[in-house]
Amino acid sequence: MSPTRELAMQIEQEAFKYTTACNLPSAAIYGGNPRGEQLRQLRAGVEILVACPGRLLDFLDYNQTNLRRCTYLVLEEADRMLDMGFEKDMIKIIEKIPC
Repeated sequence: MSPTRELAMQIEQEAFKYTTACNLPSAAIYGGNPRGEQLRQLRAGVEILVACPGRLLDFLDYNQTNLRRCTYLVLEEADRMLDMGFEKDMIKIIEKIPC
């Protein structure tokens, strides 16, 4: 999870190098891009998801995706997300990951 769209896009570019080599589907979801294409990628199935908290919560709240298969959650620049006021969103997302 990334605090900004710009950082999410950077992470997506770097991850793409490895996911294509390993044949792993990946996607990035963040505000500022059409939801439809991002939702299509999610529904096709992904092994690695790069997301900003707002868009991820949007998809989770509308039951358009879930975190049932989430194995690891990486909080990129967690301190910055806290500074930006994402604490409640981060907690909501973490609570949606089944134990």
